[in-house]
Amino acid sequence: MAVLRLFASARVAAGTGRTEMSGSTVGEIVDAARSLYGPTFASQLETCGIWLNGEPAVAADPVTESDEVAILPPVSGG
Repeated sequence: MAVLRLFASARVAAGTGRTEMSGSTVGEIVDAARSLYGPTFASQLETCGIWLNGEPAVAADPVTESDEVAILPPVSGG
């Protein structure tokens, strides 16, 4: 299972910052998280960046057991 890391508002909506998820692609991991954490979490995904092992990812990117998928909401500051 891949590690799913959640940050900022996605972490708050899910109630956790880290979990393990099954899936063979980034899209499957994100879909599993959407189902597990519900509509409040799912609404956060519309504006989030998805990363695979520290690089921007797309839904079709393959995932192995040693990978880390991260969901990062936009950050602002000054």
